[in-house]
Amino acid sequence: MKMGWFTSAGGEGSLGLFESTLTAINTKKINGSIDFVFINKDYGENKNSDKFMEMVQHNKIPLITLSSKKFKESKKKNWSELRSNFDKEIINLLDDYNVDIAVQAGYMLIAPLLCKHFMTINIHPALPGETIGTWKKAIWDVIEKRSYETGAMVHISTEKVDQGKVLSFGKYSLSEEKFKSEWERIKRLPFKDIKHKYGEDLCLFNLIRQKGLIFERKLLAETLGRISSNQISLKNTNPVDLSASLS
Repeated sequence: MKMGWFTSAGGEGSLGLFESTLTAINTKKINGSIDFVFINKDYGENKNSDKFMEMVQHNKIPLITLSSKKFKESKKKNWSELRSNFDKEIINLLDDYNVDIAVQAGYMLIAPLLCKHFMTINIHPALPGETIGTWKKAIWDVIEKRSYETGAMVHISTEKVDQGKVLSFGKYSLSEEKFKSEWERIKRLPFKDIKHKYGEDLCLFNLIRQKGLIFERKLLAETLGRISSNQISLKNTNPVDLSASLS
């Protein structure tokens, strides 16, 4: 299975997903290869994306970049007016690559044409029917609802953000011992007060984030492995629950 990889390379989440997938390829858990990596930043824009680029080059994977920030600045229009044009530029840059599947892993742009041009999947840090939006919103929603279980899913990318057909998902618990005291700490506080007083420094917020990062790496690698061995079909109508395989 030939894969293309799309990322904004913003931090440890994006890097961890890429590293774990490479490891799964190298250990034959995924029967495939990453044939290119696209990053919507230029070298020098961000230390995290620079680190990502260096890893890609170290692994001798073709790297293609186009800065969405510079593209927007040069056109002097609203991003909503430029999204399709930006996608067209990317598609032209990738014209020589023929892949079976494209993976969006920490790619922070809505890509209306890309998901039509490539069969594209995305990993999202919430269970089907839960949060639509960023990983930060997903964590805050868990805290607001006092949910002691959450998870992640892999779905086909469409123009409607985080609403494409779900291929796989997995659940994990937030009621282990290390979480109990943190849930207790905010038990009587209104959600608005929690967010205002602690923000993203809240210990519970960061515990959920760290558990989610590790889980999402496992889920993506397991899903890609099963797609590559035809155990999960991209035309599948029933999402596969991988919780037991990932525990």
